[in-house]
Amino acid sequence: MSTETLDKAKANLPIRGYLKLDDIMIPQGDDLVQAILDLKKEKNAVILAHYYQIPAIQDIADFLGDSLQLARQAKDTDADMIAFCGVHFMAEAAKILNPTKKVVLPDLQAGCSLADGCSGEGLRKMREQHPGALIATYINCNAETKAESDIIVTSSNAEVIINSMPKDRPLIFAPDKNLGRYLMKKTGRDMILWDGSCIVHEAFSMERIAAQLAQHPDAKLIAHPESETPVLDLAHFIGSTSALLNYVEKDEAQKFIVATEEGILHEMKKRAPHKELLPALVFDESCNCSECFFMKRNTMEKLYLCMKYELPEITMDEELRLKALVPIEKMLELSKSVK
Repeated sequence: MSTETLDKAKANLPIRGYLKLDDIMIPQGDDLVQAILDLKKEKNAVILAHYYQIPAIQDIADFLGDSLQLARQAKDTDADMIAFCGVHFMAEAAKILNPTKKVVLPDLQAGCSLADGCSGEGLRKMREQHPGALIATYINCNAETKAESDIIVTSSNAEVIINSMPKDRPLIFAPDKNLGRYLMKKTGRDMILWDGSCIVHEAFSMERIAAQLAQHPDAKLIAHPESETPVLDLAHFIGSTSALLNYVEKDEAQKFIVATEEGILHEMKKRAPHKELLPALVFDESCNCSECFFMKRNTMEKLYLCMKYELPEITMDEELRLKALVPIEKMLELSKSVK
């Protein structure tokens, strides 16, 4: 099957029935779910999915998690093939940790605005401008950027890792300036920040969320630290994706306004079905801008195709992989105590 045929199949997925393109037949509904499960068994594959994926993918995943949890699962799996339902940098991290396993991503165009805005070359130049500085880089970056970093962090373990860094060295934090500012406040550590941000978390409107809180005085605002400071200043709780889930599940409040990618609401509803969950409002009233377009590029049909044909496959140069592996392994070692 040609790449062109596969691209056509991905671009013309049906809502019902079967799609026939050359030799491709894509089942639908319950048949599609079963076909994916059959492929998983046939190929000894594991499906890893981020909380921001569509509900159907979250439901079929062998493991659902945030960036830290998924990195741990990718490292420990004994499957022959990893079908990674997330964005490109996540699948890349799985390949860095598992060079002998085949890693496939349902859609290669599932990228990340934050990762695209920070290059390895740019980080090298930043280091040159600040001699002696150490670089802590958010996991939302590509392999070249990871390779130029001293350590990788996730939103779950960033505070622990920043607190562990030598106090006598300047510290560069890339690429998310909003997360960086939050960590500076939490740790008291002055850092040199890369000027990057997530388009989803920057879309939240402090003014509209304040109006939401006024309309729902019994609600608590919970926010991911990639959000801008004015939004975080309104929040009753700030935390990583997994921390937000745990908070909703365990806190006594019965209503929450959620300032992160809307895909998380699916798992939140499962864990706390009796609680009311409201997506935080964004600047643009005409769109659901709390939805990550890149995360939502992955569909069940694309997952089926990538598992059946083992494409698109994530590959990388071995020298680059080994360089990028070092800061990831440092992160995993330092964050063993982080849930």
